[in-house]
Amino acid sequence: MTTIDEIIDNFALLEEWDDRYRYLIELGRTLEPLPDAARNDINKVQGCASQVWVSTNVRGSEKEPMLHFIGDSDAHIVRGLIAVLFALYSGKPARDILSSDAIALFEKLGLREHLTPQRSNGFRSMVNRIQRDAKAALATA
Repeated sequence: MTTIDEIIDNFALLEEWDDRYRYLIELGRTLEPLPDAARNDINKVQGCASQVWVSTNVRGSEKEPMLHFIGDSDAHIVRGLIAVLFALYSGKPARDILSSDAIALFEKLGLREHLTPQRSNGFRSMVNRIQRDAKAALATA
């Protein structure tokens, strides 16, 4: 899996937005396949124009829950955005997830200016969903 630092570095190297879009699509192709059984209403992310599913698996100790994610979308660019979020969040402790600012990363990568408002809102919905799952993991710890 590509790290968030690699993604940031690669975005910096790609000057043209067409190349960045292709890179996002390529990142989406690296996502772990989402089992059909996980394509359900519980995992569906509300607030996305595209179909988006995120399945959360909590591991680790009760004091330090670690969250792992798998997900998918019916839109190639959105799959890439999911891959960016998973690079930032998956395999991380819940506290780190809550202290990481994905929206700042979204802006640093220049995505806000180059994606439709619907995609930007969908990105925020995915971030909110992941952070809600991190809060729930901490609440049960």
